[in-house]
Amino acid sequence: MKKFTYLLFAMMAVLMSSCEVIGGIFKAGVWTGIIIVAIVVGLIIFLISRGSRKD
Repeated sequence: MKKFTYLLFAMMAVLMSSCEVIGGIFKAGVWTGIIIVAIVVGLIIFLISRGSRKD
């Protein structure tokens, strides 16, 4: 019974830390996606405003 308890605690520790790692990856992915979208939208606005100028 004692071995089972140690095994259970070891499994919980591994699973909990892996969930934190996956959560960190998803957070980084969200912020990376937001930054990329902002850059693309800014580039599109820049190109449209530059193309619509009549010099």
